[in-house]
Amino acid sequence: MEYSKEFKIALSAFSSTDKDKLIFRLLKKDKLLSKKLYFELIDPETTDDKRNAMEKEVAEKVLLASKYIGNAKYFLTIIRKISAEVTEHVKITTDKFGDISLNLLMINAILEYNEDLSRQRFDNVYKLYLYIINKIFKYLILAKKLDEDYWMEIDELLRDTQHKISENHYLQKLCINNGLDINWLECEKIPDDLETIMKEIKSQGFLR
Repeated sequence: MEYSKEFKIALSAFSSTDKDKLIFRLLKKDKLLSKKLYFELIDPETTDDKRNAMEKEVAEKVLLASKYIGNAKYFLTIIRKISAEVTEHVKITTDKFGDISLNLLMINAILEYNEDLSRQRFDNVYKLYLYIINKIFKYLILAKKLDEDYWMEIDELLRDTQHKISENHYLQKLCINNGLDINWLECEKIPDDLETIMKEIKSQGFLR
C-alpha cells in the first residue's frame, strides 16, 4: 500500500519508546521480517554459512522423504515443504546464488532415486516430474541473469541434473513434451529469451 506524507509525518512524531513498542508488536506478527532483521543486524553467521547449512538440510530431508516415494502425492508434499524452507532462506538472506543452487541440489537429490521413481506408475509420478520441470525452467531463467562468475558452480549442478534426466526415460520424455531442451542445462546455452519461451509454452497448455 502507498503511505501518504501525512501518515509518515505522524509516525515520525512517535516517541522512541512508542516506536520501539510498535516495532516489537509488528515483529511478533511477522516472523520472517523478524528473522531477516536478526540476520542483518546481529547474526554472526554469513550468507555462505547459512547456505552451507541449508545444503546439508536439503540433502538430509530429501533422504528422509525418499522412503515415501511409493506414495508420490505425500512425497511431493514433503518436497514442497523443503522448497518453502529454501525460499525462506532466500528471503532472509537475499541469497540469489543459493536460490538457484539449493533448488538444483534438491532436484538432483530427488533424482538420486531414479530407480525407485522408475518403478512407480507414470500417472503417480507425473505431478512430481512436472514440478521438477517447472523448477528447472525457473532456475535456468534465474541462472542466466546471475553474474557469470557463478556460472561454473551452477554448471556443475546442471550437468548432474542433465545426467540424471537422461537416465530417467519418462522424465526425459516429459521434458521433450513440455518444451524443455536438456541441452540448455549449461549456462552459456540457456536461451536469452527463455522466459518468453516458457510463457509461450504455458500459453499452449503445457507445464500444467
